[in-house]
Amino acid sequence: MAVYAIGDVQGCHRALLALMDALEFDPNRDRLWFTGDLVNRGPDSLAVLRLVRDLGDRAVAVLGNHDLSLLAVAAGHRAVKDTDTYDEVLDAPDADALLAWLRHRPVFHRDRELDCSMFHAGLPPQWTLEQAEGLARELESVLRGPGFDAFMAAMFGDRPDRWRDDLAGHDRLRFITNCFSRMRFCDSGGRLGFKDKGPPGTQKSGYLPWFQVPGRRSAGARIVFGHWAALGVREEAGVISLDSGCVWGQQLTAVRLDGPTQFISVSCTH
Repeated sequence: MAVYAIGDVQGCHRALLALMDALEFDPNRDRLWFTGDLVNRGPDSLAVLRLVRDLGDRAVAVLGNHDLSLLAVAAGHRAVKDTDTYDEVLDAPDADALLAWLRHRPVFHRDRELDCSMFHAGLPPQWTLEQAEGLARELESVLRGPGFDAFMAAMFGDRPDRWRDDLAGHDRLRFITNCFSRMRFCDSGGRLGFKDKGPPGTQKSGYLPWFQVPGRRSAGARIVFGHWAALGVREEAGVISLDSGCVWGQQLTAVRLDGPTQFISVSCTH
């Protein structure tokens, strides 16, 4: 059995099929992890959602910011942007089933046997891996439960921008969501910075990539994430970034997790 994590697909169905071919993926033997953002901006979000859903327990997909935005659009709490390519999903005959499936994806996945965790974006330095897992379960219970609609209406926003143990209600859930789905940079105290989206070195003074903050309490953990196309594929102290900009015409990348690190990429043609 092989276990591969795959970076942000964003509706690039043809590239995903090509990568699965390159991996010689066997659904009877192998497993795939997806770092989030299955949908949007690419041409075939509907086909990607159907493919990953139909893999069943042979695949794990965490929620990314574009996946959450699709849910908010479908719930009537976010307007469609010119760059969005959600219409095919929303108009599909199986839209309700696909959206229900998406709502029930995790925001954090941890495999203790592989000693590896996955989420879409980042962790603030105050969180241990165990704390992150617990906070993910809090958010997931709301996304899957009766509080879903109210939270979709309150999900968007940049505040609060720093963790406090006494955060409550939608403020607490919004911060958790922003870490798992939007985070790139923060300062040494864990204050999130959302305006900078370029590679490390282009951010404003006092901010660092979340995985480089001194004293980060999740340091030493093996982590896979996506979200940051400008960062690209990178391995640093056990932390692996996998968004290689497929939707921007670059590559779609996988990494093998059950053994020595091995990266496999295919060119992305829409």
